[in-house]
Amino acid sequence: MKFNGIYNDLISGKEKLALVGLGYVGMPIAVEFAKHVPVIGFDINETRVNEYKNGIDATNEIGDAIQNTTVDFTADPKRLKEAKFIIVAVPTPVKDDNSPDLKPVKGASALVGQNMQPGTIVVFESTVYPGVTEDICIPIIEKESGLKCGVDWKIGYSPERINPGDRVHTLTKIQKIVSGMDEESATEIKKVYDIVIKAGTFSVSTIKTAEAVKVIENSQRDINIAFMNEIAMICDKMQIDTDEVLAGMNTKWNALGFRPGLVGGHCIGVDPYYLTNAAEKLGYHSQIILNGRKVNDSMGAFVADAAIKQMIEAGMAPKKATVVILGITFKENCPDTRNSKVVDIIKHLKEFDINPIVSDSWADPDVAKKEYGVELTEFKKLPKADCVIVAVGHNEYRSMSMMEIKTLFKDGLVDEEKVLIDVKSIYRMDELRASGMSFWRL
Repeated sequence: MKFNGIYNDLISGKEKLALVGLGYVGMPIAVEFAKHVPVIGFDINETRVNEYKNGIDATNEIGDAIQNTTVDFTADPKRLKEAKFIIVAVPTPVKDDNSPDLKPVKGASALVGQNMQPGTIVVFESTVYPGVTEDICIPIIEKESGLKCGVDWKIGYSPERINPGDRVHTLTKIQKIVSGMDEESATEIKKVYDIVIKAGTFSVSTIKTAEAVKVIENSQRDINIAFMNEIAMICDKMQIDTDEVLAGMNTKWNALGFRPGLVGGHCIGVDPYYLTNAAEKLGYHSQIILNGRKVNDSMGAFVADAAIKQMIEAGMAPKKATVVILGITFKENCPDTRNSKVVDIIKHLKEFDINPIVSDSWADPDVAKKEYGVELTEFKKLPKADCVIVAVGHNEYRSMSMMEIKTLFKDGLVDEEKVLIDVKSIYRMDELRASGMSFWRL
C-alpha cells in the first residue's frame, strides 16, 4: 500500500486531516491546517466541541479566528474514518506519585484504531518518553483496527512545541521536529507539516529520537530554572535582591536569561518525570534532573513561608490575617491552570490555618473548583486584605500602580502593616521601597 500520495490528496481536497484532542495544542493545529486542507476536529468533550461550534474558544489560543475557521468539529469518533492523516494531541499528565499517566494516550490510540481506514498515517504530538509511540500506541491501534502497522497504516511522531498564551512564538513560527517509522512515512509527514510550519521542519532519524527531543528540551529548561530558584533562596538568606543580581548577570553575552519562579504547566513541570521514569526502567537513576524537580516543586511552600514570615515581621497574627492571592493559572495572560504551582502556595498556607481568597479573571472558576477545590472570587468582590500575594504576572496586575495596590488592603492599616508578596518580581524595587509597604519578592 502506497502512502506517498496523502500530501497531494490533502492539498487537492480529496482527503481529510483529523485532529484528536482539541485543547491548547490540538486546537491551534486544527485551525491552522484548516486554512489549507479539509480538517476534522475531534474531542471527546462534547461541551468543548459545542463551544467551538458556537465560536467560543475557552483556551484563548486562537481568539476570534474560531468564528471563521472551517474546521469540522465533532465529538463522534466515527468521523475519524473520513481522514487519511490523523494527528493525536491529547494531554500526558503525571499521577500523584509523578509517574507517567498514559491513560489519555492509550484512550486516543484505541479510538483511532477503532475508527481508522487502511492507508492512513497517524502522527502523535503528545509528550511521551522514548518508546511510547512504538511500544504502547502501535499495539493498541493494531489490536483495535485489525490492521498491521507498516503494511496497512503507518505512524510518526512530531512533538508539540506550542507555548500557551504566547502570541510571538506561535505554531507556524516554531521549527517542528518530525519523524516517521520509515523513509516513506517520514517524507510524507514532513511534507504535510511543511504546509503550515513557516519556520520549517527538522527531520530526525527515528521516532524515539523525536520523543527524546521533546522531554529533554523541557528538562533542560526545568534544570536551569531550578538553578535560579536555588539562587533566589540563597539571595533571600543573604538579604540580596535576586532580580538585581540577575539584571547584572544578564549583561554578560553568555548569560542564559533564566529567572526564578513557580514551574507548573503541562510541559516543564511534567516532562522531566517522563524522562527520568524511562531512565529508571533501564537502570539509570537521575542525579540532576530529579533534584531540579525537587527544588522547583518546593517553591510554592517557600513562597508561602516567606509570606508568613513577612506577616509576622509586620506585627500581625497570620492565622487571623486576610490573605488575598492574585492569579492561579500556571503562567501569565493565559487561562491554563494545568499543574498550577500557585496551588502549592494555597495548600501550604492552609497547613497554618490560613485560608486565602483567590482571584484570577483568566481562569475558569469551574475548572479551579473541580481540579483544586479552589473557589475563585471576582476581583471587584475581594475583601480588603492584610497580605496580598501577586502570584501570576497577568498584565492587569503588572499595570497596577502602588497606589492602586494599596487600595486592596484594609482601611486603617499603616503602610508598613501592609504585606505585599511579589512572586514574579513584576514591580520595580524603587517603587516598592517608596511605597512604605512591607514587601518580599522572589
